[in-house]
Amino acid sequence: MSTRPSKDLETFDNPTPERDYTIRIKVPEFTCLCPKTGQPDFATINIEYIADQKCVELKSLKLYMWSFRDEGAFHEKVTNDMLSDLVNATAPRFMRIKAEFYVRGGIYTTVIAEHRADNWTPPVPVHLP
Repeated sequence: MSTRPSKDLETFDNPTPERDYTIRIKVPEFTCLCPKTGQPDFATINIEYIADQKCVELKSLKLYMWSFRDEGAFHEKVTNDMLSDLVNATAPRFMRIKAEFYVRGGIYTTVIAEHRADNWTPPVPVHLP
């Protein structure tokens, strides 16, 4: 196998750092393990962020997501670890991770974690008629 899971998140320079724009990434095939039973947990991970100087490189993100496959962790921890790692790598103006875990025992779990840079003010939304 030519690639392996990795916790290393690569970045590249934001091509338009003077503008607030939203980057949305959807990872529909995320897996990790239940820390209690060892059974697989499946989720769709939605990442939304407004970059400052750095953007996350997608192949490294794919390998990063893969790195959770054999780890046991609660949904809350996985989501917050992702946010911390991505914020540490990219230092965004804003980032939101929404982890939508599939049903297990009749229960769906969604965990949402956010980061806002101290010096960032969100733009006022435009509502068109």
